[in-house]
Amino acid sequence: MRWAPDARGRLERAAFELFAEQGFAATTVPQITARAGLTTRTFFRHFGDKREVVFAGSEIPETAARLIVEAPADLEPMQVVRRVLHQVAAARFDGNHEQTAAWRRIIEGNDELRDRDARKRSDLVRAAQAAFVERGETPLQATVVAELGVLVFQVALEQWAAGAGERSLAETIDEVSTLVRERATPAPGVHTSATRPVSDHPEC
Repeated sequence: MRWAPDARGRLERAAFELFAEQGFAATTVPQITARAGLTTRTFFRHFGDKREVVFAGSEIPETAARLIVEAPADLEPMQVVRRVLHQVAAARFDGNHEQTAAWRRIIEGNDELRDRDARKRSDLVRAAQAAFVERGETPLQATVVAELGVLVFQVALEQWAAGAGERSLAETIDEVSTLVRERATPAPGVHTSATRPVSDHPEC
């Protein structure tokens, strides 16, 4: 049997329409395939279940890990993070603001999808952590950088999707990255509780 042209795209569009019309929980795989004019067998060639229509499967974690490993060796870890996030934004999100915003609304409206979204973020952290270890970072360093990178990406994506789309996702990523860096670095002369010097004459 020959595969239908653009079967994956047709299934994604049909699923999106049905999720928007009647909700994720009320939508079945047979309904999606009927709307797309395809068979359930074709659906399961492309997706493990209807939740996977909403997400990119392992594509983003695998892509991010590869880009981290391939980044120039002279870049600092957070420079790698910024470079990779820009690349992911350009490849997957540029020109897709309205669609991304609609998918985010669908995810936020369903507990099951929010749980899956959280697991996907964990998958991304693990993939990034392993890639940074491959670049020579210690496991602890790699974990911290991976967690920060995914935090920046998630916050930036949610802010960008919630906005009107005047700015690019890359610009939002830069804004969030700058905010994280500023909050993590005390201003000159300002001591945190961990670094504040102890007085020789403590008050009684």
